[in-house]
Amino acid sequence: TLHNADEIERKDIRVGDTVVIQRAGDVIPQVVEVVFDKRPKHGLPKYEFPTRCPRCDSAVVQEMDEEGAADVVRRCSGGLVCPAQAVERLKHFCSRLAMDIEGLGDKQIELFHEKGLIKEPADIFTLQRRMEAGEFNLMEWEGFGETSVRNLFASIEARRTIPLNRFIYALGIRRIGETNARRLARHFVTFDALRVIARKAKEGSDERAEINNIDGVGDVVAEAVADFFLEEHNEKALDALLREVEPQPMEAVKNDSPVAGKTVVFTGALERLTRDEAKAQAERFGAKVAGSVSKKTDLLVAGPGAGSKLTKAQEFGIEVISEDEWFARTGQG
Repeated sequence: TLHNADEIERKDIRVGDTVVIQRAGDVIPQVVEVVFDKRPKHGLPKYEFPTRCPRCDSAVVQEMDEEGAADVVRRCSGGLVCPAQAVERLKHFCSRLAMDIEGLGDKQIELFHEKGLIKEPADIFTLQRRMEAGEFNLMEWEGFGETSVRNLFASIEARRTIPLNRFIYALGIRRIGETNARRLARHFVTFDALRVIARKAKEGSDERAEINNIDGVGDVVAEAVADFFLEEHNEKALDALLREVEPQPMEAVKNDSPVAGKTVVFTGALERLTRDEAKAQAERFGAKVAGSVSKKTDLLVAGPGAGSKLTKAQEFGIEVISEDEWFARTGQG
């Protein structure tokens, strides 16, 4: 409970105090109360929560919870540069739903970080140049042959252009999962547009309101986005990354399409699209994609092998179309 500033204040716990503890939940040592008789008469100093991260000197922020109240947890905002977070964030950056860099799995990232070759995302894209300049030779390392090194560099090169939503997701911004990354990408279309607004999105500003008012986002997410972009250390890391990677503009939502505003479910084996592509395409045409059929479903796109979802849609009288009919309806031939 000592991560909670409110608890520390409520129980008046000071640095150097003698306290009573109990085993809460049969596991956690919980501070129950201060033994005030043992506190020196001259008093003890109150604990001051850090305002800067002790590892990277980025701002420490206290977030808002889902109800809009201050969260008890305080976190370092230096997501791209903090060494205490670096390895896990690099793993996220390279993961399948983010940058999807083959050959940079967890073990490789841990090794490269330990050797000092990858400290932040931009370092991934300078590996080959640095090796060619003679700084190191991966082929001399155990487990790295000529073919594996060549394939790794090819995979990295292939990710120098990346869809905007995946780039935003890869940054590991607090509260920005795949869905919110796609919402931001759809709204701002380009990374530069998002960055310009987010850098000015202080509390109470018009820019904060713009992010907050994106459908499905809200103030908790808007605050997390603002904290990330307002942190100077993250900005420097982004500058370095954007010299190596070019996020591709996101096609704006077509709110005038025949499926705009409709709830769509995809089922069965799609032959022209992967399920992720189908979802992204539907959202681009202004539709909402659901994972299950309900009475609120407007349209079911059914491929071969459609099962219970098709049966349920027929019971509810929901319109069912094929994948080819989906392409025709959305004007894609």
